[in-house]
Amino acid sequence: MKQLKSAAKRPGKRQAAVSGAPGEVRIISGQWRGRKLTVLDAEGLRPTTDRVKETLFNWLMHDIDGAAVLDCFAGSGSLAFEALSRHAISATLIEREAAQARQLQHNISKLNCNNASVIQQDSLSYLNTEASARFDVVFIDPPFRKDLALPCCQLLEQYNWLADNALIYLETEKELPIAQLPANWRLLKEKVAGQLAYRLYQRG
Repeated sequence: MKQLKSAAKRPGKRQAAVSGAPGEVRIISGQWRGRKLTVLDAEGLRPTTDRVKETLFNWLMHDIDGAAVLDCFAGSGSLAFEALSRHAISATLIEREAAQARQLQHNISKLNCNNASVIQQDSLSYLNTEASARFDVVFIDPPFRKDLALPCCQLLEQYNWLADNALIYLETEKELPIAQLPANWRLLKEKVAGQLAYRLYQRG
């Protein structure tokens, strides 16, 4: 898949107030394999587990190299950094919380990465306008049960943020009413583990 425009950059994974001490996430493969990145503790922040992340990037194995990536609720940045480690051409991270956004920017600098950018803004507000770029791979992993996932999906489609055959990863509570997703999204992969459901769609 080709990048259609230079991807805009922005932050926003878990929309929550920063509270406690920092933790870490680990990059599991690619050029930064084994690198650990600091993550601030925040209410509602659930970095994707290594097991789920490994499954996701197995799904994306043939599509991530050269892709323009959008991480709609960036939080720890775990998914975006993993994609960049595996040679995504660019990543835009949307993060609402200022402290989280600063930490993301710090981690970008720590990796000496020049093809990622952080946008400190509410994701739904940011996406609620005509697209400034179109993306090949999109990660949607918001805080659970905050009515964020479906509006995000609808805005991506409504305002033309998605490349023609874009792949969309959706990680949500298992009871999300997926029948309300855009009708032209085709489910490719799906797994449910406890309260978590994670799915990969392709835009038709």
